[in-house]
Amino acid sequence: MNKLSADERAKILHLLCEGMSIRAITRLTGASKNTVAKLLADAGRACAIYQDQAFRELPCTRIQVDEIWSFVYAKAKNVETAKAAPEGAGDVWTWTALCADTKLLLSWLVGGRDAEYATVFMHDIRGRLLERPQITSDGHYAYLSAVDEAFGNEVDYAQIVKTYGESADSARRYSPPICTGVKKRTVTGNPDKDYVSTSFVERQNLTMRMHMRRFTRLTNGFSKKVENHVHAVALHTMYYNFVKEQRGIRMTPAMKAGVTDTLWTIDHIVRVVELFDTKPGKRGPYKKKDGN
Repeated sequence: MNKLSADERAKILHLLCEGMSIRAITRLTGASKNTVAKLLADAGRACAIYQDQAFRELPCTRIQVDEIWSFVYAKAKNVETAKAAPEGAGDVWTWTALCADTKLLLSWLVGGRDAEYATVFMHDIRGRLLERPQITSDGHYAYLSAVDEAFGNEVDYAQIVKTYGESADSARRYSPPICTGVKKRTVTGNPDKDYVSTSFVERQNLTMRMHMRRFTRLTNGFSKKVENHVHAVALHTMYYNFVKEQRGIRMTPAMKAGVTDTLWTIDHIVRVVELFDTKPGKRGPYKKKDGN
């Protein structure tokens, strides 16, 4: 990777951010697979450190949270019979927190989908906010104790609970089920029911699947190591927050949230990679847990 010029690094990172697989990038750029993977790892660490430091005292007050599923090496049900499965193989969830006003992806965490990870995730969110927030989640039980432990009574928290029936064509394995009802449930404080929604963060989940090859279903582009999965998420969030303009706000989320007054390009991310010490820090997503 040391032989790559800044322009070559920018091209590779841009292709990664736009959802291209590592093997496809090697065919287009001539860089080796190991070079691309090494650049991804360095960029992921640098992006995680930069955002961890930059996203403090944020003006966000309406937060939507959700989790998105993927897997590393093999799905959980197949890990036991998989050949030479590495540590961290199996199902993995990415917890995401999105500001509904600025569209800033202000916090994320890769790991399991249990109360322990939910609590770490909520404490991380609280440490980034200036004011009392309104938080909306789905009906996942782990949020109840996590929000209470992190915020206590200093939050307006509601859940949006959806019920589903059978898909329109039950013979089609991947047909989405039909939503038969939506219920808004107040948990803590006095949340404004007009803003109890997870629509924005769910749309961001789609963006993640479109911009990261590892999240694409029914392909062989899934992550083989959990560390690279984390690096890919960190790079994606940096690109989404600082480079990708949002049509609704006509600027990037980082600009709308006051984190920067500059419209970044991929060259800015390259400079972050070059300037930052990329040794793993203590940020939440890098904490591993057995079985995840």
